[in-house]
This record gives sequence, C-alpha cells and structure tokens, in this order.
Amino acid sequence: MRTQSRRRPRAMLAAAAAGTLLAPLLSGCWTGAGGTGSGGNSINVLMVNNPQMTELQKLTAAHFTKETGIEVNFTVLPENDVRDKISQDFANQAGQYDVATLSNYEIPIYARNGWLREMDSYVAGDDAYDEQDILKPMRQSLTGDDGKLYGQPFYGESSFLMYRKDVFEEKGLTMPDRPTWTQVADLAARADGAESGMKGICLRGLPGWGEVMAPLTTVVNTFGGTWFDKDWKARLDSPEFERATRFYVDLVREHGESGAAQSGFAECLNNMTQGKVAMWYDATSAAGSLESANSPVKGRIGYVPAPVEETESSGWLYTWAWGIQDASRNPDKAWKFVSWASGKGYEELVGEEVGWSDVPAGKRASTYANAAYREEAAAFQDMTKDAIEGARPTDPGVQPRPAPGIQFVGIPEFTDLGTKVSQEISAAIAGRQSVESALRKSQKLAEEISEEYEGR
Repeated sequence: MRTQSRRRPRAMLAAAAAGTLLAPLLSGCWTGAGGTGSGGNSINVLMVNNPQMTELQKLTAAHFTKETGIEVNFTVLPENDVRDKISQDFANQAGQYDVATLSNYEIPIYARNGWLREMDSYVAGDDAYDEQDILKPMRQSLTGDDGKLYGQPFYGESSFLMYRKDVFEEKGLTMPDRPTWTQVADLAARADGAESGMKGICLRGLPGWGEVMAPLTTVVNTFGGTWFDKDWKARLDSPEFERATRFYVDLVREHGESGAAQSGFAECLNNMTQGKVAMWYDATSAAGSLESANSPVKGRIGYVPAPVEETESSGWLYTWAWGIQDASRNPDKAWKFVSWASGKGYEELVGEEVGWSDVPAGKRASTYANAAYREEAAAFQDMTKDAIEGARPTDPGVQPRPAPGIQFVGIPEFTDLGTKVSQEISAAIAGRQSVESALRKSQKLAEEISEEYEGR
C-alpha cells in the first residue's frame, strides 16, 4: 500500500481527467461560436464530426430554429480535437459552449466534478421526451454517482464485424455466425486482394484513447487481458495483453488498410464504403452510413457479432450523448435543443427526409418497433440492438475489474493514459517500434496510475 504523501491531490486528478486541459488551445478557425459564450436567444453546441452529427447540423435551422426561434451555433471537430476542446471549456466552466457531445466515459466523471447540469428536472417537465423509452443500458451509463441523469444519448452503439457478402461469395468464403478472432485473421488473409486494391480488413490505428484503443481493448478483453487487475496492478506487460496487442498489430500490418497508423473511424468508414477493404470491425453506428441510399455498398454488407476468443461476447458499449455545461448561460434553451435532438420527433424527421437507415439509433426502444425503420434497417437493426443489450461494462473479460468500462477504464486518468499508450501502439502499427517496446513503455505509464489507486 502506498502512503498518502505519494498520491496527488484529487484536484490534480480532476485536471488529469480533462486529458489535455493544460495543453495549448487548439489553433485555427472553425465553424461556430467564436470566442464568446452564448446569450439572448442562441446557444453554442460543440460536437464531433461523425456523419449523424453533421446531418443534425444541416437540419437544425430549418426545423429546430424555425420551431423555437433558438439559433444554434455549431462548432464541429474531429474526435480527438473535440475531446480536447470540451475538456478545456467544461473543466474551466468557461461557459463558451452550452451543450457538447460527451460519451458514457466522460459524463459520470464530469458529473462528479460538478461540470454538468443534472437533467432529471428537465425530463420531469417534458412529457413528450419519454425518458423510459431510452434503452436501459444507455440510461444507466449516463447516470451520475448521485443517481441523477447528466446526459441524453444522441445515438448508442456497440461494436460488430462488417464484411462484404458479395466478395466472400465470389471467393468461396464463409463467415461464421459468431466468429473468433482467429477465424477473422484467416478470412482477412484469404480476402486480401480479392478485388484490385482491396485489403482483407480495416482496423483503427489512429492514436487516441477513443480511436485505436477502443477496438484494441475489446480484443485484449476477449484474449484474457486487462489494463489493471482487481487490485489495481498494471497488467499491460502480461502475456495476455501482449498476445492480443501483437495479434491486432500483426493483423492490421499484414492484411489491413493502407495508412493504418493514421486510420480512425472516419477513414475506415470511407475504406469500407469505397470498396477498399473486405471486412471492418468497429461501431454498430457505422451500418447506417453503409446502408444509406447513396452508399455504393448498400445491400452488400453482412453483420456478425464482435469476434471473441475466451469470452462469450466482446462488443463495447458507447454513446455520443448531449451534456449541458453547468456554467451555461441558457440552460433551459440548451435542454430544448437536447430534447429535440434526442427525441422521437427527430428520428421521424431523419427517417422521412434523409432515410431510415440514417436515423441515430441505438438509444430508443420505439426505434426498433418502428415498421419503417425495421424495413429500411433490416440488415443490421436486430444485430445492433442485441449487441447493445448484451454489452457487459462491469464484467467484460475473464477476471474482476477495479473500474467499469469495456473499451476504456472508467477513471479520470484514462484519457491521458489511454492517449499516451495509443501513441505507442500506433507507432508499432507504423513499424517504428516493436510491440514489446510499445508495451514496455506503456506498462511504466500504467504503473504510475497503479500508485494512485493501490490499496483503495
């Protein structure tokens, strides 16, 4: 047990939770709020640049603003950049942004730090929102230690394996109903080069705790590894963690996409859409884009559960959700936006104007009972719902965990730790160092966290 004198004060740990809170502010220009907070009849929204979010941006003025008179100023950034900027603004309670896209990793931590407005009072006064329609795993993941809601999901997701049915048929390949990673590696080798320029599989390699570390950690879990054991001992140098990481790195280097070390969700989505890869393991939310009306691969993709090795399941649980900053100058107007953007009416709007496969699903039971959605999203909707409901955030591996989380460790320090480790893993994917070297450095980083938690 470490003495208290060796532990950093909790205030400093809260700063660590912000990830790059003390890093220089992002430079350059972006769409949106500028340098001042909201006021009057407008709100500022900071969000990730995923396809469903950018569609929301297009629909807001003609629908939400027209109906409510509330102007919405959007700032839209890539995932790693938006996480940095949100952490800076919310940790400082600067109030520049009223609403931001946060995940089920950040929301419990931000709520604990007093950075978010609780939403129970808003839900209670908004009968049309129908909170009980939100899938239970989503509600639970956005609840604070005090039992109050601090976020509302825009969409929910787990993870699964996507593959080109037509390519597999042409090559005489059969995808198992519940594949193992060993089977996937064999299929990737056999599908590699099936079409001109096509690689066997796409896996994230881009640095970022929410980029390469998300899928890789699910592989670690099902290979029998863990970041920390139940006593907070760092285990990144364990045989299981090393075997999983070596498997992932070798697979993407041998049969993965070009430029894998710089490929995240967006790049893999583009590779799959453009026919550059035969398989892709990633978020279930990707299916909506792959099956959209203008997708070149619509109707050609098959979906199976996340591959496993030593566990029965391995899919993650994740949501991009809306959080309202406690320092918001317009919290009531911010809730109206959240209620609209996560409500049943918005899903109807997207279904009618864009297409039902593009609906930000994975959060409402009513979505999966909607006949129009079920028909349009028939290829993936049951698989998505089953994956979300079957996710095990408190028991994702083969041994007890000291903190919840499937593709992350639910502690404030993980943003910084996960990002630093991801840089080492990405360097291994790029061929700049060995897996052994990457994990040796990563273990030392994790041991620093162990010192803070051992004996608690």
